[in-house]
Amino acid sequence: MQCEAWMDHGLTRPVVYYVHPLIISSKMDFSQNNLFGYIEDLQELTIIERPVRRSLKTPEEIERLTVDEELNDIERAVYLLSSGQDIQGTSVVANLPVLMQQNPAETLRRVLPKIREVLHVAGVEMQLTAAVAFLTILQEESVSIHTYSHSFLHIILQNLEHRDAGVSNAWLETLLAVIEVLPKETIRHEILNPLVSKAQLSQTLQSRLVSCKILGKLANKFETHIIKREILPLVKSLCQDVEYEVRSCMCRQLEHIAQGIGTELTKNVVLPELVELARDEGSSVRLAAFETLVNLLEMFDADDRSQTVLPLVKSFCEKSFKVDESILVSLSFHLGKLCNGLYGIFTPEQHLRFLEFYKKLCTLGLQQENGHNDNQIQLQTLEQEKKYILVRKNCAYNFPAMIVFVDPKNFHLELYSTFFCLCHDPEVPVRYTMAIGLYEVAKLLDSGVYVIHKELVTLLQDDSLEVLDALISHLPAILELMSTGGENSGSESKLLTVPDLIPALTTAEQRAATSLKWRTHEKLLQKYACLPHIISSDQIYYRFLHRMLTIIMTNNVLPVQKAAARTLCVYLRYNRKQEQRHEVIQKLIEQLGQGKSYWNRLRFLDTCEFIMELFSKSFFCKYFFLPVLELTHDPVANVRMKLCYLLPKVKSTLKVPTDKHLLQQLELCIRKLLCQEKDKDVLTIVKRTVLELDRMEISVDAFQKRFFENDLLDQEKEREEQLLLEMEQLEKEKQQNEGRSTSMSDKIFEKKRRDSKTSTLSKSISLSVSGSSSSASTSKEGKKSKLVRSQSFSTQALHPKYGNIDKCSNKSSATGYTSSIPGVGKGSMLPFSDDSFRTRSTNISGNAVFSSSAPIATSSRNTANSVDQKNNGTKDSHSRKMSLKSRKSNS
Repeated sequence: MQCEAWMDHGLTRPVVYYVHPLIISSKMDFSQNNLFGYIEDLQELTIIERPVRRSLKTPEEIERLTVDEELNDIERAVYLLSSGQDIQGTSVVANLPVLMQQNPAETLRRVLPKIREVLHVAGVEMQLTAAVAFLTILQEESVSIHTYSHSFLHIILQNLEHRDAGVSNAWLETLLAVIEVLPKETIRHEILNPLVSKAQLSQTLQSRLVSCKILGKLANKFETHIIKREILPLVKSLCQDVEYEVRSCMCRQLEHIAQGIGTELTKNVVLPELVELARDEGSSVRLAAFETLVNLLEMFDADDRSQTVLPLVKSFCEKSFKVDESILVSLSFHLGKLCNGLYGIFTPEQHLRFLEFYKKLCTLGLQQENGHNDNQIQLQTLEQEKKYILVRKNCAYNFPAMIVFVDPKNFHLELYSTFFCLCHDPEVPVRYTMAIGLYEVAKLLDSGVYVIHKELVTLLQDDSLEVLDALISHLPAILELMSTGGENSGSESKLLTVPDLIPALTTAEQRAATSLKWRTHEKLLQKYACLPHIISSDQIYYRFLHRMLTIIMTNNVLPVQKAAARTLCVYLRYNRKQEQRHEVIQKLIEQLGQGKSYWNRLRFLDTCEFIMELFSKSFFCKYFFLPVLELTHDPVANVRMKLCYLLPKVKSTLKVPTDKHLLQQLELCIRKLLCQEKDKDVLTIVKRTVLELDRMEISVDAFQKRFFENDLLDQEKEREEQLLLEMEQLEKEKQQNEGRSTSMSDKIFEKKRRDSKTSTLSKSISLSVSGSSSSASTSKEGKKSKLVRSQSFSTQALHPKYGNIDKCSNKSSATGYTSSIPGVGKGSMLPFSDDSFRTRSTNISGNAVFSSSAPIATSSRNTANSVDQKNNGTKDSHSRKMSLKSRKSNS
């Protein structure tokens, strides 16, 4: 064994040491008995020195590779193509588009002829480089089409039949691109006429394959009579070629030829060829015929579809399981297009037959046939299993098309079981495809979208993050459809019909957070910003908002933290309770802006940037302007530096003269930074920021033309924020009025109960009262009860200004706002379930949801209720005194 030792500074050449193989091969044992044996072996070690050549090239080779520096680009290219090595020639060919841009005339006159000579003996690398260079020159339009066809077309045609298939395909791609721009006469003389001989059976296989692809491209370049006279005979000849590769290649070009010759010739010429090729002995030819047939369905009339295409398709379906499994994958991929293309000619039996065939493909490979023993099951190859997985994946891809096929109204009856199986398929690619197409399924089901909510929850909780990543791409749109009951539904109710949705969403986020795929986590957090339009404000507050704050403070990935910060700002923007908003703002300032970690303070600045984007200027100035300025004294230079970058945006939130005092604070902080800053990098940015701030113009309270759009947008944001406050106040007043009316009705009911007992007792005592007097007293009591009932209803009537509360707020009871109940002791609350968020109904005050948080609001509400109860008590006693006086006067 040899070991190389690197040269020390004193050595002039490297030395290679050959180590005695005994030391390497023997088992290393450093015990005292064997130590002397190793020493003897080391003494016998012989070191053989062998010089190693330091340079890779000899002086002769270096001389041959040296080029005179005084040569210009054209002369250097000609020299390298003439006497250089292959790698130098390849470099010249790769640089040909640049030479054509700089000096096209000299390049065409001197360089291109040399390239033409070199390509005859060039290797594969230079051939591929030349094909790409020629295509680049065409795309860049360095020369006119006439010049290109005169100079480059002959070189392309000469190398088209290269013995290497890769080189031949590269030149073919270049030629097909050239055909798109060449004039008809040039195509006819230079390409079509030679093609007649190239497509003959006597030519090579590669030549005939190239001819097939060229014919498919030429079909769109000529009139129908030229195609019929000169191209179609060649097409028929190649469809009958002895080699199955040629027949398959020509069959795939029939689609392009049909588009060039029109419907009539397609029916008379192309369709018979397809029918014959569909019965070919080669499986690849039958597969090509089937796929071409599906792609040309629109060009066939109803008679052709029913009499020719449908029998062929039925034959393919029958043979796919028994004889020809090679077509199974393609059949499953095109089945949706096929069923909808033949929909008009299906009988009910055929419709049901194709639907059952699709259902069978959806479970292919999942159910073992009866009678298979263990040995037979083991004989199933891995390739067959992969094929079955691909079939089920294709079925998942075609599922939206099959919904159209059966009609969305029949989805639950016909396809729901299949949908369930595909969503629970054991293979990830199948579930991944279903997750991608779930949005299309939801759109098709429209008002019946509630049927698939369980599968949505299942896919959200899938074990594979790939499935989750595919699902969350359209998650906001899916949830929007489910929350509104479809596109055509007028419902605006929150998504309360999916009880497991919120746990599924939280589970999905936690799984993404614990994985290493931070991009999926970032994407999911961005999509969760849609939740304020889907679920209630309280549900977001208790289950998602605090989680976002935790992610900002604990996650180690910056894009994830920024996504969580923006989503948190969206939640704050649409929060319906001022008390909760103040709590979140306080936590942002204390835990981020004043946090111990400088990383948290940096994220606070990111959050403030999102707040400036989503909220009004006045909101930012009210809550965040001064906390941001406090960071000018931050001990970490990176925080001060980031703040300096943010200062222009901070200044843009000010309005004069309303925020004049804040402007003075900003200027004071900038002066302190200029005078006291010691970090030179921060000081440089401060000076640059000062210049930018001086150039900025501050908007005034009144509208200005230059700031009109921004001011209008800010005014709209401020109006929405004010509307949220007004809605919250209206709901509080509504709840208080409901509480008063409920307590009043309870007391009136108690009074009526006592009065009824008193009247019964008086009847039992005074038996000598006449019938006329008793009937008169009964009528008086009836009038009195009616009067009391009318007074009760009048107290329950709301003020006119509360008439539009339900219009302003989307179902206050469903969105989970707190409410107080009269009759319950002060400070006592009903238990709150954080998991269900369900409204609880009581016989006293209707639906209400009670929160264990927000102690300030709760205490104030209880105080108000106690005051109301006292007021109601005084009113009740006053009414009793009045009733007693009236009784005395009557008596």
